[in-house]
Amino acid sequence: MSDYPALSMIIAGEHVTGGGRRTHAVVNPATGEVIGHLPLADPADLDRALDAAARGFARWRRSSAAERAHVLEGAARLLLERQDMIARNAVREQGKTLAEARVEVLMVVGLFRFYAGECQRIYGRTLVRPAGQRSTVTHAPVGPVAAFAPWNFPIGNPGRKLGAPIAAGCSVILKSAEETPASALAVLQALLDAGLPGDVAQAVFGVPDEVSRHLLASPVIRKLSFTGSTVVGKHLARLATDNMLRTTLELGGHGPVLVFGDADIERALDTVVPHKLRNAGQVCVSPTRFLVEESVFDRFATGFAARAGATRVGDGLDPAAQMGPMANARRPEAMDRLIGDATAQGARLLTGGARVGNHGYFFAPTVLAQVPQSAAIMNEEPFGPVAIINPLPDEAAMIAEANRLPYGLAAYAWTEDARRQRRLAEDIEAGMIGLNTTMIAGADAPFGGVKWSGHGAEDGPEGLHACLVTKTVHEG
Repeated sequence: MSDYPALSMIIAGEHVTGGGRRTHAVVNPATGEVIGHLPLADPADLDRALDAAARGFARWRRSSAAERAHVLEGAARLLLERQDMIARNAVREQGKTLAEARVEVLMVVGLFRFYAGECQRIYGRTLVRPAGQRSTVTHAPVGPVAAFAPWNFPIGNPGRKLGAPIAAGCSVILKSAEETPASALAVLQALLDAGLPGDVAQAVFGVPDEVSRHLLASPVIRKLSFTGSTVVGKHLARLATDNMLRTTLELGGHGPVLVFGDADIERALDTVVPHKLRNAGQVCVSPTRFLVEESVFDRFATGFAARAGATRVGDGLDPAAQMGPMANARRPEAMDRLIGDATAQGARLLTGGARVGNHGYFFAPTVLAQVPQSAAIMNEEPFGPVAIINPLPDEAAMIAEANRLPYGLAAYAWTEDARRQRRLAEDIEAGMIGLNTTMIAGADAPFGGVKWSGHGAEDGPEGLHACLVTKTVHEG
């Protein structure tokens, strides 16, 4: 498309293109057509980015809270001004609907504004000591951060990776997904245009394993921040141990949804079906395993299938589309495999289960019922527009199934029983729980998981403090 931007890396404030570098073809998932070519970093590019990050940290760690807040507030204003352009490019390279992409820009605006205030609240404390002695506790930026962001939220994930370190006084090397580069570059460009010194934040792209090994082996890097699959997260965590890097890892999930007989079933369906199909189900906190009390199972499954089957699938730039394509050719292939395995083992296919159209990566909203526990989809995150609906006899069985897997990112429950809500909040093993809601994220709320879903948090004060180290000074 002629209005898709020219692509580059950004190193030391300079847009780096061409020069005989390898390139990656960026594809529009609605058409399968190549819309751009992205230059990939060679070792010299990565060394240059590391040198810049070292210089940037030496400068930015001494910046005032007011200076950091000014940059973040300015970037938020620029993102608002550029919202439509950024959102349209995100749709072209990732596939989600334009409405979802616009909301994603607003998510970063809110996060930058929150951190603009929060960076002025990096408080220490003075300890009580006898006369003549003094002990203080202070916080300092951890150092240059290597940040890796996936393609499913091409605007929001880079915003998370950049916002907290910049607020804390760190420098950042951002390696965002090669499938969605224009979105990440737009977020960084807003920060640079708002006055961020060029050495403080870099954007590089490349062969993922090459880039991660090169950056994490460098003594310049002091923290790893990664959002993505559990398999890759474990690999990067092993690399990070060689230099004892601080790590924040937001990894895979397999979101359980507990639906009880006393729930408002129609309200639950009206809420969870659009949330399941948001971004074609390519969301780490997507509700996926619906564990439904037997007394309302038939009603819930029938209502879910009817709503999912009526969802309009199309190009994300089409105002009539309620769900766009999947982001790349790998995802429909994964859906075919998982759904085929489940139905071969006896699962009931209530709707969907097939690709849509003869171009692009469209897949029909799919509902599977009574899926055996041995099916791969019951144990492997589908990351697609597939809902699993299974009947269970009681609360104990539902909690046991919710906690069965090694993942613990997000979980949801629908019940009007206040005492049960408190029990679920305590007994479900997840970093985030939504009770009668799917709204579990906010700029001021920590976002992260437990078990194989990672550790640490982004967003909220916790996200900022993950980029700080604690120092205690004793004076005699």
